[in-house]
Amino acid sequence: MSLQLTVDIVIFTIQDARLKVLLIRRGIPPYKDSMAIPGGFVLEDESLDDAALRELKEETGVEDVYLEQLYTFGGIGRDPRGRVVTVAYYALIPSGNVLKSGSDASAAEWRDTDDLPKLAFDHGNIVAYALERLRNKLEYTTAGFKLLPEQFTLSELQAVYEAILGKKLDKRNFRKKLELLGVLKPLATWRRTGRKPARLYRFSAKQFEKLKDKGILFPF
Repeated sequence: MSLQLTVDIVIFTIQDARLKVLLIRRGIPPYKDSMAIPGGFVLEDESLDDAALRELKEETGVEDVYLEQLYTFGGIGRDPRGRVVTVAYYALIPSGNVLKSGSDASAAEWRDTDDLPKLAFDHGNIVAYALERLRNKLEYTTAGFKLLPEQFTLSELQAVYEAILGKKLDKRNFRKKLELLGVLKPLATWRRTGRKPARLYRFSAKQFEKLKDKGILFPF
């Protein structure tokens, strides 16, 4: 029995202050009509990263995303087609991307991470692993900012952290920590989001790297 290699991608975004994961409805066996995360077999002439990007585009129409290798899943019996090992990735994209189903996916949609249906293969375990990794990376990477547009309000930033962590954060403490860290650059533009306009900010990757080099974490 030959070993086969696949890639699977967990794609996160924020919509309506909720953390969402992209699912496709499989159009072919096995698990035809079941929901799954995007993925497929690696071709002989492509790298793992290229395979992940190709599958992403073919099955969802999504391109140009932050993509990072997550973990290798190789449990025996995880795929009824035979001995299949998958290299999982996770991707972070701002909301607003238009989705389209591809050749072996009959539909693509965003679903709440805390309200997922039963997924094909071991994709439920892969999504859970990706979510745990994302939460852990909030303290020492720019992961949270990958889910935001280039310019954002402080309320939008807090909503991203709350959606990922699955808990409410104290508004005053959250903003005080951000001010002390100095990783946000205030802009001269404002956005009306309610009764009064809110200032827009831009993330300072340079300041973030300086603090990271000093071992300063970003716990919230």
